Order: sequence, then structure tokens, then C-alpha cells
Amino acid sequence: MIAHISKDVVLCLAAGILMAGCTGVRPSGLGVKDSKLAPCPASPNCVSSQAGDRDHSVQPIACTTDTPAAMADLKRIILSMKRSRIVTETGNYIHAEFTSAVWRFVDDVEFYADESAGVIHVRSASRLGTSDFGVNRKRVEAIRTAWKAPGR
Repeated sequence: MIAHISKDVVLCLAAGILMAGCTGVRPSGLGVKDSKLAPCPASPNCVSSQAGDRDHSVQPIACTTDTPAAMADLKRIILSMKRSRIVTETGNYIHAEFTSAVWRFVDDVEFYADESAGVIHVRSASRLGTSDFGVNRKRVEAIRTAWKAPGR
């Protein structure tokens, strides 16, 4: 005989399953290939400094310091932000994950230092869904603001 399960228990279990599934699977196409970050998908929940269209495009971060110092500064900025973690770090590349507070959605944010061009390219993309309500663009601009802050 099956025991009676309350409606509240069922709702809590369903919400837990839904929230656990919001993290999504880490995309396999991340990283730098031929000096390029992965292109943004057609959906509006991605921005990139290497995108050719207005909807996805953001400016790269201007960089006048050498790559090791720039990447160390960038890492400090990323880790100072809520619900962030560094996943991959090489000499000129950082992949970070940012997790939303309530629904636990994960965004993948990548940085590629192009020392010859004097910039750090950035790509920020949601793993799931279509719209991100501008969160990825706002995050990139918050990082840019922190980058420009005196004494960073």
C-alpha cells in the first residue's frame, strides 16, 4: 500500500528536481580556437566581444598591462562577484561559471587575452533558455567597470 504523500511534499520535490536541472550541462565547444571564442547562438542570451551582430556584440576590455598581470586582476574581479567560480585557467584564458541566486541557472563566461591587440575578449552565455533579461550584458559591463576602477 502506498502511503499518502502531502501536496506540499510533492511540490517541494518537484521544485527541487526542477532547480537541480537548471544548471545545465557544461558546453563542449568552449575555449579558444584560432584566436576566437565560440560564436554566440542565435538566442539573445549571449554576448561576445567577437560577435559581428549588434544584438550579441559587446566591446572587448582594453588592456595595457602584460597578460599575467591582467589575468590575475581579472581573476580577482571574477572571484569578488557573487556565486562565481573559476573552472579553467591558462596563461591567456579564463572560463568562469556564474550561478543565479534563486533558480541556480549557470552562465559560462570566458575571457581571452589578446596581448598583440591590447584587449581581453569576453563571451558570456546562458546554458539554458532563450532570454536572460540582459543579465549577461550587465555582468560584462560590471566586470568592465571593476576593471576600470582606480587601484584595481
